[in-house]
Amino acid sequence: MAIQDKTLKLCSCNRTMALDAEALGRALKTGAPVVHTELCRKEAAKFQGALGEPELLVACTQEAPLFQELAEAAGSSAELRFVNIRETAGWSKDGKGATPKIAALLAAAALPEPEPVPSVEYKSAGEVLVIGPSAAALDWAARLAKIGHLKPSVLVTRLEGGELPSERAYPTWSGGDVRVAGWLGAFEVAWQQENPIDLELCTRCNACVQACPEGAIDFTYQVDLEKCKGHRKCLAACGAVGAVDFARSAKERTEKFDLVLDLSPQPLIRLPDPPQGYLAPGADPLEQALAAARLAELVGEFEKPRFFQYREKICAHGRSGITGCTSCLDVCSTGAIRGDGDRVRVEPHLCAGCGGCSTVCPSGAMTYAYPKPADIGLRLKTLLSTYREAGGKEACILFHDMEEGRALVHGAGRRAMRGGRGLPARVMPLEVFHVASIGLDLLLGAICYGASRVTVIATESSMHYVPTVRQQMQLAESILKELGYPGEHFDVVSEGLEDLLWKSEAAPAIPAALFNLSPEKRTSLDFELDHLAKNAPTPKEVVPLAKGAPFGTLEIDKAACTMCKACIGACPESALIDATETPALRFVERNCVQCGLCEKTCPEDAIKLVPRLLFGPRAKEAVVLNEAEPFNCVRCGKPFGTRQMVESMAKRIGGHSMFAGTGLRRLQMCGDCRVVDMMDNKGEATIFDYRK
Repeated sequence: MAIQDKTLKLCSCNRTMALDAEALGRALKTGAPVVHTELCRKEAAKFQGALGEPELLVACTQEAPLFQELAEAAGSSAELRFVNIRETAGWSKDGKGATPKIAALLAAAALPEPEPVPSVEYKSAGEVLVIGPSAAALDWAARLAKIGHLKPSVLVTRLEGGELPSERAYPTWSGGDVRVAGWLGAFEVAWQQENPIDLELCTRCNACVQACPEGAIDFTYQVDLEKCKGHRKCLAACGAVGAVDFARSAKERTEKFDLVLDLSPQPLIRLPDPPQGYLAPGADPLEQALAAARLAELVGEFEKPRFFQYREKICAHGRSGITGCTSCLDVCSTGAIRGDGDRVRVEPHLCAGCGGCSTVCPSGAMTYAYPKPADIGLRLKTLLSTYREAGGKEACILFHDMEEGRALVHGAGRRAMRGGRGLPARVMPLEVFHVASIGLDLLLGAICYGASRVTVIATESSMHYVPTVRQQMQLAESILKELGYPGEHFDVVSEGLEDLLWKSEAAPAIPAALFNLSPEKRTSLDFELDHLAKNAPTPKEVVPLAKGAPFGTLEIDKAACTMCKACIGACPESALIDATETPALRFVERNCVQCGLCEKTCPEDAIKLVPRLLFGPRAKEAVVLNEAEPFNCVRCGKPFGTRQMVESMAKRIGGHSMFAGTGLRRLQMCGDCRVVDMMDNKGEATIFDYRK
């Protein structure tokens, strides 16, 4: 729904922002809105008076809880939306010239929310396993047991003091070679039982403690094998209980838990983004306390969006057991994606929603579902078009995430009130769930919609994906430079946000595109590339690209190619296609994602990938890469293959004794004639000629 259909409530926040109501009204085509000065305090009645309207857009996020409370108290059914124009625009050294930016932020905030997607559910009953050295693990298990809804268990991995409680308050095991897999509510932990004393069998009678002459057993009820001299008096003392067994071969145990508190010096799950419900605070007591508090919150039923969509049909991971593209597997920071034959499989419970897989997927088989690229594209288009129509120039889009990135943006705005600069008036922040989802289609989309620059804020939680985002930017920049677009268009910032934004130079904007981004990645790229080529300062038909780019052509060694067409069957994108009239290998370049399946499948090693970008109608037309003279059956005259293939086959296997006599001629026949020839040859040996 457009902003014209909403009631807009503006506030200058006690006159700390210069809001030009008339200019905003012209830019938004709403008429000059009323600018309040203290909407959350003495003018709260003005807000309450507007609650009869169906939809309200309030330009304040700080007091959003208060406004929602007022609406509930009034029994209002109005839909409330909130947008921050204070830290992001009004509080800035450029605040007086920020009207186009404020109009753009308001217009984008009025857009419909993304459509809901299926959810992923988690169920946790509070069964938590504490893994680690004895003293720390037993201590934290005792503390967690006091939290009513947590049910701890302990896995001791190393003897470092501590005592088991006098009551069997919770299960306790010991072992090594620990392996943890799963997610919140569904962890599976496996380990090897290594110590001679099995803590689950041990009655804690202390007979072994008293019997051990070396003092190798303490109240952890584990044998310190470095102190043990092999007297085995503990074995005799344990007797029929059978908890002590030095001859016990290491056996694997497996148990399931809802939560895992890993106190190991090095985390057992070493991923940039470990699964929900797994916490590894290390040896720092404060971090351990914070982790324990977090565990207490992870009991109950939870859900999150299913962030991805996967289309197996166009996935370039593999064909016929041959592996092609592994980009999504390589980039995933949670281990949620794994190869599954010729396809990939994504575990939605492990997916953290970063969108990195969709960013690197060359075909669009893996798509970011919440929000969809088309939804982000609509916000981009609305921001930039409103900004431009309001008189704004040299627009910069600043992508940031919803937590750390948002805090950096808002912090810059606050510093402007104490001598800082804030965000420049040309810099428009655009919040996304995770910046790893910013790929080539969104980067070029922003440029096509009129952005002069695109900056991505990288924070501690997204550092793993910085190389991926930079790679996408390098590809986009190389395309723009080859087409003659001047200046630098993309950058990633992790420190010195304000310095970079104020110092960065704006590249000239291009005429704005009118198309919307498509749900299909390659379709969006087609629109963007055509628009860039149409407006290029230096038009080119062919642009060379670096290895690994998702665009390109193929070079065919025609002398080696036998036209077996195995490459056609291997191509998941229909870039390689057959010809119906003559033996020919045809190719549609715009469909090619350079996955390499054709190259790896070719039995003659006759295919070579050539990364490049072809513009113009030829990119979408089928061209002949190779064609061959048909070979006609020597019996019926029907064409059934290529001369090169038949001659190559005869050369390779014709010398075998199986093809002596008429066998070689039979290789030159079509399938039907081979059968007929075998039936006509009465002297042909059959299986019935052989007797036992």
